[in-house]
Amino acid sequence: MLELKRKKMITYTMEKLAKMLMGIVAGILLTACHNGQQSPADSPESETSPAAAPVSTPAEAEPATAPFSCKGTIQSVSEVTVTSRINEQIAMLGVEMGQRVHKGQVVVRLDRTSTEDKIMKGRAELERAEYQYQNILMGQGYKRGAFDQAPESIRELARVNSGYNTAKAALRQMEHQLSYCTIQAPISGVVTQLDAVLYATAVPGETLFRIVDTDHLKVCFDILENELQRFGKGTVITVTPISYPDDRHQARITAVSPVVEKSGMIHLEAALTPHPHLMPGMSAIVTLGSVDTNIHSKQINPNR
Repeated sequence: MLELKRKKMITYTMEKLAKMLMGIVAGILLTACHNGQQSPADSPESETSPAAAPVSTPAEAEPATAPFSCKGTIQSVSEVTVTSRINEQIAMLGVEMGQRVHKGQVVVRLDRTSTEDKIMKGRAELERAEYQYQNILMGQGYKRGAFDQAPESIRELARVNSGYNTAKAALRQMEHQLSYCTIQAPISGVVTQLDAVLYATAVPGETLFRIVDTDHLKVCFDILENELQRFGKGTVITVTPISYPDDRHQARITAVSPVVEKSGMIHLEAALTPHPHLMPGMSAIVTLGSVDTNIHSKQINPNR
């Protein structure tokens, strides 16, 4: 009896286990089928693949222009050496180093005494020659006061033989030399290189002083031949004096040398607006490009 119950218990247990295993297997199969099945939305046929966007190539960037910088020299547009035309003592010296003068201003007076004495002698010589001229004409039968009746050829010969023409030319020359005793400033500017000394003798050709026009300045610099295409008349550049590195002065190209030197350099000049910090002979850095906002000089008139 007990044996029969044990067999039924075993059979029941095995059947229960078999059902549990079948359920597990069925669940696994359903899960696998569900994962393997694709929904219509996920199928390749239902997908609407967007059209391939064309690859946009950005515009080819222009090559960056290399910055330009070189050393230049500030110069005066006009500079004049004042000299004497005659050998005379300096009686008045009306200038000092650094003094500003104006065109036509009397700056030096030379002693007039010797020149005036020469003029008096020249006038006396002309009177003697004129008297000799009259004697020659009267010797040929022409009366005083009627010399105009003589042919021009006879009168000209009388002037030559009497020395009248020579004496008259000498007097004119001495009178003209008298004007050389007054020396005026040929240009407006500032006096530099003052070599003249009061009461010293002015020697023709020797420098008394120099006048520099500081109202018209330019910057001179040299560029390489391959940089020429970046420069032309009217091109704006920036000038920075070495003595004042915080200053920025605008300049405009006014002259380009038509000759390339053997070293491959080309000379350029640019007009500058006057400024108290700018002086002839000063060194500066020349740059090409945008101008800094700290510009101390005024804008240049392009029609200047």
